[in-house]
Amino acid sequence: MTVTSSVKNLEALSLTFVAEFDASVERVWQIWEDPRQLERWWGPPTWPATFAKHDFVPGGESSYYMTGPEGEKSRGWWRITDIKAPHHLAFDDGFADENGAPVADMGTMHGVVTLEAIGDRTRMTVMTEFEAEEQMEQILAMGMEEGMQQAMGQIDAIVAEHANA
Repeated sequence: MTVTSSVKNLEALSLTFVAEFDASVERVWQIWEDPRQLERWWGPPTWPATFAKHDFVPGGESSYYMTGPEGEKSRGWWRITDIKAPHHLAFDDGFADENGAPVADMGTMHGVVTLEAIGDRTRMTVMTEFEAEEQMEQILAMGMEEGMQQAMGQIDAIVAEHANA
């Protein structure tokens, strides 16, 4: 399995995933940068993502939705706060209504992605920080930990098929 660890830290209000891939840092960076590759894994297999917008620059915004097994849609947004290609990405993340507007009562999460070379492989660390313990508990109850493990488990196939991209 791609994911080597997931750690919930209630004191720090964070959830951290570590995964390793048989690909270069630059190749793994592409799965964040390219919306067509991103939507192939951002969401578990039963909830695939579609990115309607992905402005991958500091200050840029992304909007997406995940489609469930019964056709239901869960919408989300990102606001990219920092990029240091190809090693660091930071973004605010939240739920959106059907018009793409942030859903305030769900709060905002902050994601930080770090890519580091380990020989000819890449270690990707994805940390999500929450605003409050209640928010973290609510998101975990919705299945975020299991969903991210499943979603990240799809990355190996994507980086392998685009190895020369």
